[in-house]
Amino acid sequence: MPQESPGAARTRSGPATRERILQAANELFYAEGIRATSADRIIAQAGITKVTFYRHFPSKSDLVVAYLDQQAAAERAWFSSTRQAGDANGSLRALAEGIGAASCSPGFRGCAFINAAAEFSDTEDPVRTAVENHRKWMLGEFEGIAKDAGTADPAAASRQLMMLRDGAMVNGYLGEAASVADSLSAAFGAVISGSDH
Repeated sequence: MPQESPGAARTRSGPATRERILQAANELFYAEGIRATSADRIIAQAGITKVTFYRHFPSKSDLVVAYLDQQAAAERAWFSSTRQAGDANGSLRALAEGIGAASCSPGFRGCAFINAAAEFSDTEDPVRTAVENHRKWMLGEFEGIAKDAGTADPAAASRQLMMLRDGAMVNGYLGEAASVADSLSAAFGAVISGSDH
């Protein structure tokens, strides 16, 4: 078990240590699964003591929620920067290209939120709440794009767009970025153009 010297503990800032723990969790949770990764493995990878770990995260569940919150913030920033206000087709094309590139990149193991939901079946678990909160946000973004396109039922279109996004992320294991992006873009376009205006 790693030991921290008293001087080292004093010179490390709380936020930097918390970030190191989250970085270790991010790598291990995503590559190997949440339940398969013990707190001890994260502690060893972060190079901290158990006391330090539990000072920042009183339970593994707290760490998992913080990991998902960090994933959500990154995905929201990307989604928001990719979305083109007032241009539904341009937004969907850009999103499809990004999803295609990400889902076909080395080390890609699927959507962190879908993976977490698969490991935590209890809908009352704080982990599932974090997953649901992010997916509700994403549905809202897709609904905004559907409204930009003038669809008659933006809520229904948003659910279809989300389903296509989820499927493309799974399909990324099997395809190449350009074909995933092209297929997703065409499917996104079909949802938007196929909706009654």
